[in-house]
Amino acid sequence: MNSISVVIPCYNEEASIGQVVESVLRENVLEVIVVDNNSTDGSGAAAERAGGRVVKETTQGYGAALKAGFRAAEGDVIVTLDADGQYPAEKIAALAKLLEEEHLDFISGNRLPFTKGSESFIRTFGNKFLTFAANAVFGISLKDSQSGMWVFRRSALEKIFPESDDMPLSEEIKIRAILHPEVSFKEFYIPYRPRIGESKLSPLKHGFKNLFYLFSLKKRISHGKKA
Repeated sequence: MNSISVVIPCYNEEASIGQVVESVLRENVLEVIVVDNNSTDGSGAAAERAGGRVVKETTQGYGAALKAGFRAAEGDVIVTLDADGQYPAEKIAALAKLLEEEHLDFISGNRLPFTKGSESFIRTFGNKFLTFAANAVFGISLKDSQSGMWVFRRSALEKIFPESDDMPLSEEIKIRAILHPEVSFKEFYIPYRPRIGESKLSPLKHGFKNLFYLFSLKKRISHGKKA
């Protein structure tokens, strides 16, 4: 089994991050990297108490935090999940095993259909719409373009070069993985839970940002930029 680094972007998740780190450490991973993205609460201290390695990232944004975690990770396989307790840490070993058994480079967790109570109607609709848009723009067949739980080989990351510093990195990294001829990609279903604490996501603001990013990404890929 390859060594596994788990990367968790974190912004003001003091209520949940300790529990999340502890649940990940039960999965026999090499390290848990918590990227403190300018938190104003005690998220970093809570992560350290639970056994996580805290990395600071001052550029604000989901993508910037993840990329900082990728740079710090030492494992052969990198796993991502959020700091709010919605993703199933107990599935890390099973997904890593599938990565090996099926000779894959990148696995993305498919949350659909959402577990009852885990997401609002507007966010469910938005997720489905953005996934439809990604598929239409790029001619692919994603099931869940916005999932934040991934299991992938470090070697795959060195081929796809995700760029976004914000929420669109989630769809970008999947699209680049699918389109790269040397990266094998697959989605597997994962359970998804109600979050701990208050969400920082603005459905309309981040939804439109992700939608517009699809078209700018399409233009860059069409011109051969790190596709």
